[in-house]
Amino acid sequence: MPVAILAGIDEAGFGPLLGPLVVSGTAFRVPDRQLGTCLWDTLALTCTKTVRRSSRRLPVADSKRLHKSGSGMDALERTALVMLAAGGFNPRTWRALLNEVTPDACAGLRDYAWYTGDDIELPITAMADQIATRANAVAMDFRRAGIEPLGPFVETLPEGHYNRLVRNTRNKSVVLMGMALRVVDRIMRAAPEERIRLLVDRLGGRKRYREPLTTALPGFDLEILEETESRSAYRLRRSDRMVEIEFRTKGDSRHFPVALASIYSKYVRELHMHAFNRFWCDRQAGLKPTAGYYVDAKRWLADAKPAIASLAVDEALLVRQQ
Repeated sequence: MPVAILAGIDEAGFGPLLGPLVVSGTAFRVPDRQLGTCLWDTLALTCTKTVRRSSRRLPVADSKRLHKSGSGMDALERTALVMLAAGGFNPRTWRALLNEVTPDACAGLRDYAWYTGDDIELPITAMADQIATRANAVAMDFRRAGIEPLGPFVETLPEGHYNRLVRNTRNKSVVLMGMALRVVDRIMRAAPEERIRLLVDRLGGRKRYREPLTTALPGFDLEILEETESRSAYRLRRSDRMVEIEFRTKGDSRHFPVALASIYSKYVRELHMHAFNRFWCDRQAGLKPTAGYYVDAKRWLADAKPAIASLAVDEALLVRQQ
C-alpha cells in the first residue's frame, strides 16, 4: 500500500525573556489516500481537539489551552507522555527525553548552571499508570488506522545560544526560521522516499517563505501555491520526491500534527523552566518561580538580583535579546 508522511511544526517560547526557544516537529506515516484527511477524525476513538477535564479521550490541542486547562502542567504532560509512549518511547527523566528527541541538547546546556543540576524525574505531575493505559489505547488506534508515528523532532535554543544567533542575524524571526528548517530536514531524513505534506504554524508573522525554502532545499523546484494573510503554501519537486509545505495562522487549531508539535515544544520548554526555577529558588529564599514571559520575567529579574549577583552570571547567558 502506498504511504506518505503527514507532518507538523510549531514553536514555544518565541517571546519570553527567560528560558529557551523550542521548535518541534511531529510526523506520521499514513496511507497515501489519507494524506489530506483530518487525524482528529481518524483517531476519534482515543483523541480529541476539545479540552475538557471530563473527556475520556486524550486532548491534542493548542498547548496554551491545554496548559491552562489542567493543574499546572498536568494536562500538557499527560498528552505529551502518552503520545511519546504510543510511539514506543517512555522517557523516565528530562535528560533522557532530550537525548532522544533533540540531538546534542544536553551538551549545549553545559554553559548554564541552572540547567546542569540534578535530572528531573518524569512524570512530574501526571500518573504513570494512567499514561501507560492511555498510550496502549492510542497505539491500538494508530495500528487500526494504519498510522505509524515518527519522531518527535525537537530543536532547543537556550538563552546564550539564542542571543549569539540574534546578534549574528540581527533578526529573531530568521533564527526561528532556521530552527524550523532544521526540523524540516530531520523529518525529510527520517522519511527519505515518501511524499511529504508538512503543516507549519506561521512563524514570526512572515508571509513569504520562497527564499528560505529554496536555500534550505537545494535541488527542488519550488511552486508557489498561495501567499495570503492566513496561508502560504508551496510545492517542491525533485525527480525522486515531492514535498508540500503549508504555513497557516492558527495552525495548531487546524491540524493535529501541528497541535501535537505545539504540545511537545511547550512541554520541553516547561521542563527547562522547571530546572531553571528549582536552581534559582534553591539559591534565594522566598524567590517566586517565573514562566519567563516578559512582564513576569522583569519582576523575577528584579527579585533575583541578589542571587544573580552572588554567582556573577553573565546577563547574555541569562536574559534573551528582544
